[in-house]
Amino acid sequence: MALYEHIYLARQDVSAQQVETLTEQFRGIIESLGGKIEKVEYWGVKTLAYRIKKNRKAHFTLLNIDAPAAAITEMERQSSLNEDVLRLLTIRVEALEAGQSAMMRKRDDDDRGDRPDRGDRGRGPRPDRPPRRPRDDAAASDEGGF
Repeated sequence: MALYEHIYLARQDVSAQQVETLTEQFRGIIESLGGKIEKVEYWGVKTLAYRIKKNRKAHFTLLNIDAPAAAITEMERQSSLNEDVLRLLTIRVEALEAGQSAMMRKRDDDDRGDRPDRGDRGRGPRPDRPPRRPRDDAAASDEGGF
């Protein structure tokens, strides 16, 4: 059997429980046709780069699948018929990613908050430059202002 990563986007106005139900429907399709879902990651509601079917946000879910091509085709067909699914993408991979996906690792990094090793960037004068002189408004108006 081949390995796949499947990501689908569900409408923003459905609940997280309904997204979980969708995932269970996809699991049923895959398992009935001889495959299995190795990992499910719910990434939450995220803002889309552009509107899709009048939606600006969507629920993102990743499925790592080990299944025959017929099971993937049927799952994609069922997904495209479902009105709650905005978009889907299935790619074949050589190996499934162990542990968390990059999106989940990014979320964990964002949760850390302010890092103390970054110092005081962008706040106050820079030590390698002399302080700026205040601009003389009278001289500025003589330089061709409107």
